Amino acid sequence: MLDRKGLFSGLIAALAAIAASPAAAAEKYIPSTDVIIDPAAGWTHLWNEVVIDISLMGVLFAVVLAYLIIKYRRRPGVEGGGAAPLTAGAAIAWAVIPSFIFLADDLFIAANGWALWNVQRNVPTDRLEIKLESGMYSWDYTYPNGVHTQNELKVPAGKPVLLRMTSRDTIHNHYMPDFKIKEDSMPGRITYLWFYPQKPGKHLVTCNEYCGIMHSYMSGQVVVLPPEEYNAWYEQEGSKLKQAAAPAPTPAPAAATDKKPA
Repeated sequence: MLDRKGLFSGLIAALAAIAASPAAAAEKYIPSTDVIIDPAAGWTHLWNEVVIDISLMGVLFAVVLAYLIIKYRRRPGVEGGGAAPLTAGAAIAWAVIPSFIFLADDLFIAANGWALWNVQRNVPTDRLEIKLESGMYSWDYTYPNGVHTQNELKVPAGKPVLLRMTSRDTIHNHYMPDFKIKEDSMPGRITYLWFYPQKPGKHLVTCNEYCGIMHSYMSGQVVVLPPEEYNAWYEQEGSKLKQAAAPAPTPAPAAATDKKPA
């Protein structure tokens, strides 16, 4: 049987290991120059961890509470109910040790969140960069070749996309639920966000900042295309833009006619 000193030492070692776990957890989210880390997958995993932790804590508290209610209930011979008084050391231990355990778990979750945020703000070098101007009530995207789309952002699968955002009127928030990312766009300031579309498909875009009486109408979509299809669309739209901007050909001057004197 462990003596009190050995038990206390074991608890201290366990708490130290738990407290150190956030640093170890954060390492798996450190960006690599060789691999693009998708923040959306990390946010999903972190949310699942939060739900599991909260559920386990709730069940633990419910079980302990039920145990104490049953054990120290009022019954024949113990009409007043109640428990034996705790010593000062036991009272401190019951208050401090659970607090440290739950605090360590909170720090673990927080450390994962901080590390993921660093990933979210670390934009990959190899990316497609698109300008976004938001306004009541539309999303206006401008591609590097000058092509403009409204409320529909077409991007290639397998390539990170960076949006450099501003607003022409009030504060909006470009929110893409499937990619677990949102960011404000505002007048007089350029903000950014990036996301990593990996498979072809369509994804909702909505404004997550109340911007006026028609706020709920401000929606769009991200259309993720296979790379070949995206490149064909990009080149075709670019060619149309160049043709529209090309000056009209100057008509040839009329040929002069020789007139004989009368």
